[in-house]
Amino acid sequence: MAKLAKKKKSGDQKGALIGAIATAAAVWVVRKAITAAWTRTTGKVPPTDPSDPKVGVVEALGWAVIAGASIEATRLCAARATTRRARAAGDSGE
Repeated sequence: MAKLAKKKKSGDQKGALIGAIATAAAVWVVRKAITAAWTRTTGKVPPTDPSDPKVGVVEALGWAVIAGASIEATRLCAARATTRRARAAGDSGE
């Protein structure tokens, strides 16, 4: 019984690590993609300093909404996908 509990805890930690790595990689890819799309569309790099007087309020808010929504949606999808795969692997007895 103790061995089963220890194996399950080890598997949970491994799953959490894989999930974190997959999420970080997915967020990195999406951030690169939306940065490229923003640059291609506006002709400017995305604003990085919201207090910069050269950056308009509309531009800063637009970037914040696009980046925030895209990145959070990516994190959600990646977390759900890794959880679904971990559960499927656990159900099959691996």
